[in-house]
Amino acid sequence: MLALGIFAACQSQAQWPRTLFESSGGTQTPTYPQLIRWWQQLDRQSPRVALKTMGMTDAGYPLHLVIVSADGDADLASLRSKHRHILLIINGIHPGEPDGIDASMLLVRDIASGAYSLPRDIALAIIPVYNIGGCLNRSADYRVDQNGPEAFGFRGNSQNLDLNRDFIKCDSRDARAFTEIFHLVDPDVMVDNHVSDGADYQHVMTLICSQHDKLGGEMGSYMSEEFEPGLHALMKQKGYDLVPYVNDFDETPQKGWAEFFDSPRYSSGFGTLWSTFSFIPETHMLKPYSQRVRATYDLMQCFIAFTSAHGDRIRELREKTRRQIREQALFPISWTLDTTSHARITFKGYESGHKPSEVSGQPRLYYDRSKPYTAVIPFYNYYRPQQYIRKPRAYLIPQGWWKVVELLRLNGVKMQPLPRDTTLVVEVYHIDQYQTYPRPYEGHHPNSNVQVTVREQNIHFRKGDLLIPMNQDANRFLVETLEPQAEDSYFAWNFFDPVLGQKEGYSAYSFEDIAAGYLRDHPEVRALLEQRRAEDSAFARSGPAQLNFVFRHSPYYEPDHLRYPVYRIP
Repeated sequence: MLALGIFAACQSQAQWPRTLFESSGGTQTPTYPQLIRWWQQLDRQSPRVALKTMGMTDAGYPLHLVIVSADGDADLASLRSKHRHILLIINGIHPGEPDGIDASMLLVRDIASGAYSLPRDIALAIIPVYNIGGCLNRSADYRVDQNGPEAFGFRGNSQNLDLNRDFIKCDSRDARAFTEIFHLVDPDVMVDNHVSDGADYQHVMTLICSQHDKLGGEMGSYMSEEFEPGLHALMKQKGYDLVPYVNDFDETPQKGWAEFFDSPRYSSGFGTLWSTFSFIPETHMLKPYSQRVRATYDLMQCFIAFTSAHGDRIRELREKTRRQIREQALFPISWTLDTTSHARITFKGYESGHKPSEVSGQPRLYYDRSKPYTAVIPFYNYYRPQQYIRKPRAYLIPQGWWKVVELLRLNGVKMQPLPRDTTLVVEVYHIDQYQTYPRPYEGHHPNSNVQVTVREQNIHFRKGDLLIPMNQDANRFLVETLEPQAEDSYFAWNFFDPVLGQKEGYSAYSFEDIAAGYLRDHPEVRALLEQRRAEDSAFARSGPAQLNFVFRHSPYYEPDHLRYPVYRIP
C-alpha cells in the first residue's frame, strides 16, 4: 500500500476515477482497453481534460492525445496565442516500461480533482500510450529482471519495430502519427518516459537530456547551465538524488561514463532538430514499481514547475534559435566524444564483485546492496563536431523518390515543384565508399562510414521535381536527413539504396570490340588505362578488370550508378 499514500488527497474524492495502479496497491498497470476507458471517463468528467483521436497506428488503433489546461482550452493554436508553454509527454513507447502511463493518469486526475494545481501558463499534451501494439502484446514474463508491475506490454510494436529508433525513418504508422502530433503541438519541452537497464545503484530516477553541445548555441548552454541543474534542484527538494542516465553496462560505473549520444533516431535527438528541449527520464528497473511511478510523477511536476517559472526564457531561446537556423551557414553532421573534458557528479552505487555462477560455474558479476557507497565521479558530457556541412541555397530531389518526399512533407518541409523541365548546374555527390550492416537493424541494413566526392554537373530535371529552399525552420532537419554522411540520414537508412546497384552492363565478348574502338578514338582514356596498369600489377593481369575500366570511362556506363539523387544548388 506504499503507493497509495502518495496520492491520499485525490483518493479522498471518490467521484474521480481511481486507477488500477491504486486499486492494486501499486502492483498493476492497465491493459490498453482499460487505459482508454479510464481516459474517456476522465474526459467526460473534467472540463480541464480533452481526449483527442489522432492518426492510425500499425495496431489498427489510433493514437490518442490528451490536452490538459487550467481553463479547459484544448485548441493548440488558441493555447499558443495565449502564450501557454506546452509540454509534450510520451508514455509507453516501450510498454514494458509503463511507469509514465500510470504516473500521467495520476497527475492528470489530480489536476482534474484540484489536488494539484496546474499553472495557468502551462498546457500539457500527453500521449497516454504510444506503442499500442506492444501494449496489447501483454505478458508477465517480459523484462525478466524488472521489479514489477505484475504484467505489462512488449518492447516491439505491431511490426516488431522499436519505436524509439523510428523517429527519422518512420517505418511505422505509429511514428507517422507521432510526427503529425509533434508538429501540431510544437512543444517547448518534450518528456519521453522510460525505465532503464544496466548496473545496480541507489538512484530511483536518472535522466537523459538533449545533449547540450548538439543542441548548440544558447539553447545548449541553457540546458547544461540552467535547465538540467534546475531539475536536479527541484527533485532534491522532493527527496531524490537525480543523476544523468547511467550509460554504463559494466561493473565499474564509479569510474564514470559518457553521456548518452542521442542521435536523431531517438526522441531527444529528434527534438533537438526542431529546437525543443527534450528529455528521457529513466527510472531504475530494480526499484519497486510503486516507487518508480511516484518518482515519474514527481519529476513531471518538476518539469511543469521549471517550465512555468522560466517559460518566457524557454520560448525566447527557441525563437532565437529558429531564426539562427534559418540563416546558419554551417551545420555539424557528425560528433566525437571529448575525453579531455568532463563534469563531476555525485553517484550513489553499490559495491560489486564476482562469485561462481550457479549456471555456468564461471565468475559472475553481482552487486552487494549491503555495501552502498557515494563517490564523486567523472561524467563525460562534451561532444565535439567532427564534420561540418555548408548548407546549399536549396536542395533538389527528383519526384521519383516519393518515399523521401512523403517524409519531408510529413515534417512540414516547404517544397516547390518545378514548373517546367529545366537543366541546372548543381553540386552532385558520388558515393565512393560505404559500409552496410551485415545484420538487420530495425528492418534495415544501415549504411555508415560514407565517403563522397562532389563536383558540379549539368543535370536535367523534370516538371514536378522538388526544389527545397534552405531558408526555413526545417534547415537542420534537412541537413541531417539529406546529407548522406550524416548518421541518421535517409541514405544511412537505405532510402536511396537503389542507386548503389548497377542496372546496365555488357556482354564481355561483344563489348571487347566496342571498347577497342573507343580507345582508338579516345587516347586520353587509353592513357588512363595504361597508367592504371603500370600502378597496379593485379589490374594489369586481369582482362575483365581492364574491360570494366574502359566501360566505366565511357558514355555507355550509366550516370545514375552511385550518383546520390539529392542535388545541391550552391
